[in-house]
Amino acid sequence: MKRMSSRSLRRRLAATGTVGLTAVLALTACSQGAPATQESADSGAVSEATSEMPAELVGAKVAIVQQSGQGDYFQQYLNGTRQQAEALGFELSAYDAQGDNATQATQLEQAISSGVDAIIVRHGFPDTLCPGVNDAISKGIAVIAYDVNVSECADGVIQTQQSDEIMAQLVLDRMLEDIGEGAAVGYVNVEGIAPLDRRDAVWRQFVADNGWDQLFKTGSFTSSSASDSAPMVAAAMQANSSVTAIYAPYDEFTKGTLTGLDQVSGSDDVLVYGADISNADIELMRAEGSRWVATGATDPNAIGAAVLRTLALSMADELDAQLVEFPPVLVTQEMLREDDIKNMEDLRAAVSELNLSQVSTADWMSVVSF
Repeated sequence: MKRMSSRSLRRRLAATGTVGLTAVLALTACSQGAPATQESADSGAVSEATSEMPAELVGAKVAIVQQSGQGDYFQQYLNGTRQQAEALGFELSAYDAQGDNATQATQLEQAISSGVDAIIVRHGFPDTLCPGVNDAISKGIAVIAYDVNVSECADGVIQTQQSDEIMAQLVLDRMLEDIGEGAAVGYVNVEGIAPLDRRDAVWRQFVADNGWDQLFKTGSFTSSSASDSAPMVAAAMQANSSVTAIYAPYDEFTKGTLTGLDQVSGSDDVLVYGADISNADIELMRAEGSRWVATGATDPNAIGAAVLRTLALSMADELDAQLVEFPPVLVTQEMLREDDIKNMEDLRAAVSELNLSQVSTADWMSVVSF
């Protein structure tokens, strides 16, 4: 099949588009939390419980220990966690290590010492977290992990995550459709972060299967990933001007990629493929001349709430799975423009699959849905 040139494709994307709503659903589905900001201030609807909560859960104290709370995704995630905790009458305390792994380990110890009943560990590294997780479990504290693989070194942990393999597959299928085989490509990612590693495995397979020529890999995972990655992308592109498309599978990396490309003359036709979604991401994708073609996404507000409900089920001995995954969808520039989707509220209305209110529920739960 004849492939459309990057210039022709960008002209097509700049138009209103004729593709229609192409949200692609998967069966099973990254990212981290912080104090709620305007970006993460979405208010969910609450459906009231129809029976009494188990007595041992009433007024439970829960801590969320985050490797980093910076970035749109993480702020939305914490917003969902907070609202679900409030709906259940749980007392929630939040810790943000601001990207420092040693600090996260220390904060996990602080959470344990504070006398909480349960802990959500979100992102980070098993080597620094497993001692604390095992200590918490030995003290009878329930532990649930999101996007950090501590279950292999700590028995009794409930593992939750997006289906990152499917998320990457959705986006890279679109990238292949756009650029074809044998293309020169760039990559913005880091190693050692569980969800990014899962996406990386899919990327490497796509590169091998389709003869893509990966000319660079760059990026920095910090408390300011977007701004720190931007100059790295700019330098990589200046040294590799033949790159036609870039995969940046975390929205802070995607934003940093867009900023970096803005600093490189002659890069207007470079296509960008990302991950995650937020109000800010939607605005960037819809912008005139935007390079951001497609992203694989879940609603982080909904995931934050669903993880807390999964924890509550586990505390009540009503959870029958050790791994709970959340399904992603494909969001494209065309669908945002054609369906006039301007923000997360619009996107939820257009893509019902983002609603996780049926995941990890019980009749004794008041459920927050977004």
